[in-house]
Amino acid sequence: MTLKLHCFGESGHSYKAALGLELAGLSWEPVFVDFFNGASRSDSYRDLNPMGEAPVLIDTDNNITLTQSGVILDYITELSGKLGPKDATERREILRWVLWDNHKLSSQIGMLRFLMNFLPEEKRPQEVIAFTKGRTKAALTVLENALADRDWLVGDGITAADISCCSYLFYPEPFGFDRADWPNIDAWLTRISQLQGWQHPYDLMQRGLP
Repeated sequence: MTLKLHCFGESGHSYKAALGLELAGLSWEPVFVDFFNGASRSDSYRDLNPMGEAPVLIDTDNNITLTQSGVILDYITELSGKLGPKDATERREILRWVLWDNHKLSSQIGMLRFLMNFLPEEKRPQEVIAFTKGRTKAALTVLENALADRDWLVGDGITAADISCCSYLFYPEPFGFDRADWPNIDAWLTRISQLQGWQHPYDLMQRGLP
């Protein structure tokens, strides 16, 4: 099996796919996308992914190219038989969390982390940062409450729902998130990091910035 993941270390969405591949026990190869120097906007990359985003998963054995982390996680589940639902009800619940994460959690954290860390300090829009912090806190509250009485978001083990929702929360850059303020999330992240195959995003993928 030949799986190649076009990705870069700072990308939380790339980390979802990379972590999914690791936890599913699949053999894969990272292909560095030099995002900060414009690689994802190049014509050659647009030929690979017209959306101009990372990650992109290529399964050369099956002639399949996939974009969008949620779709890639679904394919990893299908390919490996791991990280997935026990039945149709759980499948819909996993999908519900993946869609929620992409709209409400990762979308806010991704922008907030970028604005606070990867823009020159003089160009950081403080009003936008303050607004996005509020949106992030609201999403984290939903996640915290969901984990109050369960170890995993869906079922009795880790699924694509957990991988999607946890990704940005393992990054070290400041974006207004302190694990100590969110005890249920903190315990959940600890459970994930103790799983065989877990690795930090910067150990799984090449960074674009020093």
